[in-house]
Amino acid sequence: VQLEEAGGGSVQAGTSLSLSCAASGSASSMNAMGWFREGRGRSRDLVATITNDGSVTNYGDSVKGRFTISRDNAKNTVTLQMNDLKPEDTAKYYCNAGSYYSGTYYSLAIWGQGTQVTVSS
Repeated sequence: VQLEEAGGGSVQAGTSLSLSCAASGSASSMNAMGWFREGRGRSRDLVATITNDGSVTNYGDSVKGRFTISRDNAKNTVTLQMNDLKPEDTAKYYCNAGSYYSGTYYSLAIWGQGTQVTVSS
């Protein structure tokens, strides 16, 4: 599986940005995808996940109500719509392939190259 992110950039606080992730190939255990982010000096944290059929989504507490994850299976892409961006959202955002079982998302350690999002106040 290969993942390629697009989008990102530098924006002002309060504005919106959309990230997309195109997946090619497949893995037998892959039935979900997610977005993670890594700020400077911080660990890589979960932002949002979505199952392959789009029926289950989960969000990190800091982005609930502001970010929305969705997918287009015809295009094999996952989109992260980010609204009301804050300076603390500044990070490198990574697309991830994963497995979702029994209410838990498991990363398959398949990552895109990442895309930088910078939010200024």
